[in-house]
Amino acid sequence: MKTSRHHTLQDQTYDTLRQWLTIGRFVPGERIKIRHVAAELGVGEMPVRSALQRLAAESALVNVPNCGVTVPHPSKEQFDDVLRVRLILEGQAAELGVPHLTAHDLDTLEKLNAQMAQALRSADAKSYLDANEAFHLILYRAAGSPLLLELIETVWLQVGPISNLLFGEALFADTLNDAHDDLLTAAKARDAAGVRRAIERDLNHAAICLREQCL
Repeated sequence: MKTSRHHTLQDQTYDTLRQWLTIGRFVPGERIKIRHVAAELGVGEMPVRSALQRLAAESALVNVPNCGVTVPHPSKEQFDDVLRVRLILEGQAAELGVPHLTAHDLDTLEKLNAQMAQALRSADAKSYLDANEAFHLILYRAAGSPLLLELIETVWLQVGPISNLLFGEALFADTLNDAHDDLLTAAKARDAAGVRRAIERDLNHAAICLREQCL
């Protein structure tokens, strides 16, 4: 029982840190302080250390000599490569998911879109990124492909840490939600191709913003 609990705690810690990376809780160049993370999660340092090493093995983090585990900053070439992969994976997941969206799904997407709009008005980056992740996951999970979803979430680890930088320029932030409005309209009409175009527009617009801000 003791071993099982320890394993579960490590997995939970890993899952939490993985999500934090995905939604931009950590920023590029930041050193991850094990003691601080452990205190915030209410766990010992060992599960945190184990989770960080797993994430480093997945290239989501890097071990820097004499510094510890840090968040990498993607090069322009790496960023563009990730964007190309995201357009393929997320476009496909979106297109496949549309026919399977329920009325409840559409209602939830509508509410999350409203939350994102409010977060932008309030300049609340955390609330926007949390709602944005939930919004996209509803659509992608509807595709019914666990492998496709796993690939998408793995790729998200590469760009999550720079996502907060989308809010560094008001002009960009004001237009971040535009593609979501188009996506909702297309989803309600069961227009799978239209939803895919909206996803591609969303990803490309965010990419333009990030290139201007930090690449």
